[in-house]
Amino acid sequence: MIAVGDKAPEFKLNDHFDREISLEQFRGRRHVMLLYYPLDFTPT
Repeated sequence: MIAVGDKAPEFKLNDHFDREISLEQFRGRRHVMLLYYPLDFTPT
């Protein structure tokens, strides 16, 4: 479990254009927000 203030572990994901994005690409920026969006019309 990651606590508030902990560094996120390095990972790679594909964006909506199927380009690989890594957390490392954003190192040095002030904030990074990760958003998980489940399928439309699903209960969350």
